[in-house]
Amino acid sequence: MQKPVIKDNVITIPSSEDYLVDVDNFVEGILENFGLDKSTIADIAISVTEVVVNSIIHGNKSILEKKVTVAVAKKDSLIEIMVTDQGEGFNPDELESPVSKENLLKEIGRGIFIVKSLMDKVEIEPGKSGTKVTLMKNV
Repeated sequence: MQKPVIKDNVITIPSSEDYLVDVDNFVEGILENFGLDKSTIADIAISVTEVVVNSIIHGNKSILEKKVTVAVAKKDSLIEIMVTDQGEGFNPDELESPVSKENLLKEIGRGIFIVKSLMDKVEIEPGKSGTKVTLMKNV
């Protein structure tokens, strides 16, 4: 199994869910060093995990050679986490609402909805060579 590449506040993993624990430990460690409370760390960690899973499965189609990168930064009282994949991108405006009647019982499609409820701001920038999702939380 390949090892994640960690440099400063950036971790890069192959597109496999086997690496989620590495991403989680990496992100939580940095957030603890920033002095954040456990509740805020949990909200951010859940959000990052959801976006990374989407990047692995939907973005990179679980192709191990394609990478997912997670960068963590703190700017004053703002935590900013950027998750980038190497997929073909998608149109975030085409995501169906998970709370509409016809989607309530579906097992998929809630991730971005949950992330948006836990974070203060979420930006999705699709591109032909990958999608970048930026998560922002005021602390």
